[in-house]
Amino acid sequence: MPAITVENPLTLPAVAPPAAQEARPRPVLGVVTAPTGFEGEGFPVRRAFAGIKYRHLDPFIMMDQMGEVEYAPGEPKGTPWHPHRGFETVTYLMDGTFVHQDSEGGGGVINDGDTQWMTAGSGLLHIEAPPEKLVMTGGLFHGIQLWVNLPAKDKMTSPRYQDIGGGNVKLLTTPDGGGLLRLIAGDLDGHSGPGVTHTPITLVHATVSPGAEITLPWQSDYNGLAYVLSGRGSVGTDHRPVELGQTAVFGDGDSITVRADDKQDGNTPNLEVILLGGRPIREPMAHYGPFVMNSQAELRQAFEDFQAGRLGRVPAPVPHTTPGDEAPTAD
Repeated sequence: MPAITVENPLTLPAVAPPAAQEARPRPVLGVVTAPTGFEGEGFPVRRAFAGIKYRHLDPFIMMDQMGEVEYAPGEPKGTPWHPHRGFETVTYLMDGTFVHQDSEGGGGVINDGDTQWMTAGSGLLHIEAPPEKLVMTGGLFHGIQLWVNLPAKDKMTSPRYQDIGGGNVKLLTTPDGGGLLRLIAGDLDGHSGPGVTHTPITLVHATVSPGAEITLPWQSDYNGLAYVLSGRGSVGTDHRPVELGQTAVFGDGDSITVRADDKQDGNTPNLEVILLGGRPIREPMAHYGPFVMNSQAELRQAFEDFQAGRLGRVPAPVPHTTPGDEAPTAD
């Protein structure tokens, strides 16, 4: 990690910090440590937002850090077919390979640095799994999955799938080259990421070199979150310490500051952090299992629709043949 990088960040467009006389640095309201658990068929995750009140997360619902784990042969795991309605899932992979398929015909393979953006909307079924080759050989796996809420007007929008290759992510830096910024979605200092979102958000994966500090302009009507994927550092102008598996919650303001410690662990050369912001929806939220709606009645309807098969059907598996095994044809 990271998968998408450059040898010399100074060749990239630079994001300038706000002018000192205009900036309102965002204070750090708190830092929480993610509990660990297992998802799907048993892959390890850190629940990044556990313990954070929803008013600080809105429009985000949850985020899992998947791995970082080195699988032995036969160990890689995924999820079985399952439904979703009322929100978007964002799967960003830093190391490894994952295959997505859904009942609307969307899906594909993502590798190092790629993102799958699925708008569940009115509802669908999907599955996420490692490819057979990774299951056979084992290997490194590391990524995040983020759930983004949809406003009531978009809850029942048609499902949509976006495959964002790592090469399409907008690469930026800071004026001194101390931070490499991968803008996956949203706007940052006039630059735009490739992700198309219903709910306005900004999603950045930042690599901060040891001893470097980055201060980024941040939309004042967005919330602000920073999750540490690896390494150690500090957040805010008062340098609140953070490390692997911790989320910092920022208050109101126009800029966010992140600094990497001068010394990092031997297997973690830099501070790796996910920076998130979004415009709060400020609507009632009813969340249970794979559905995120506005009311308990809508949740019940989602379960009824799923049980009645109205959220889609599991596609028939595609038959595999080897050369010479094709069915004979009549002359």
